[in-house]
Amino acid sequence: MAVLPALALWAGNASAGQLVVAVDDGQGRPVADAVVMLRPLGAQAKPVNAKPARRYVDQRDLMFVPYLQVFRPGDEVVFRNSDATRHHVYSFSPARTFEFVLVPAQSSPPLKLDRPGAIAVGCNIHDQMIAYLYVTDAPWSVQTGASGKALFDALPAGDYEVRVWQPRLRPGRAEPVRDATVATNGPAQAISMSLRLLPDPRLQAGREHVHY
Repeated sequence: MAVLPALALWAGNASAGQLVVAVDDGQGRPVADAVVMLRPLGAQAKPVNAKPARRYVDQRDLMFVPYLQVFRPGDEVVFRNSDATRHHVYSFSPARTFEFVLVPAQSSPPLKLDRPGAIAVGCNIHDQMIAYLYVTDAPWSVQTGASGKALFDALPAGDYEVRVWQPRLRPGRAEPVRDATVATNGPAQAISMSLRLLPDPRLQAGREHVHY
């Protein structure tokens, strides 16, 4: 699981707890590559000045690596071409549009991601190449791995909104959301969330299966 640092702290609240969110496909199978986000309810978060990060997406063996990466507004992404062929990287997503033609061993200039939202990335030469950049301003966010679980540690005690996004959610549908309560220094609170997902477009050829 990839954990992004919190953008917010609650002043004067030294109590902390854990929350485990298990994401499945509605049939008991764990869902990887889900972005689980937390926002506190009933209190105002205190912003922390976080330094923007620069992350990289490689193009290797005619694939984008990693398939999904999570960003915060203000972060930058750089695309690298480690293949022996040219790539034409692009996105028409409302959160960020761009295109780069990269020859072997070339990297794109840093691209700033200012707007929250999902950014689907493709290659105009190799249709099977798909990646997603997800930009969130949620105070806490975790990307699930093969276990389908997101672990949030050292959370201030209180009530939270839990929201989940995954690349195979049907476009136009609201992100699944529910509430959770984190206790003070108690056992980890565990909740589960089920997603109805479309087939994995990486297993199908053709750009019509990818929503840019």
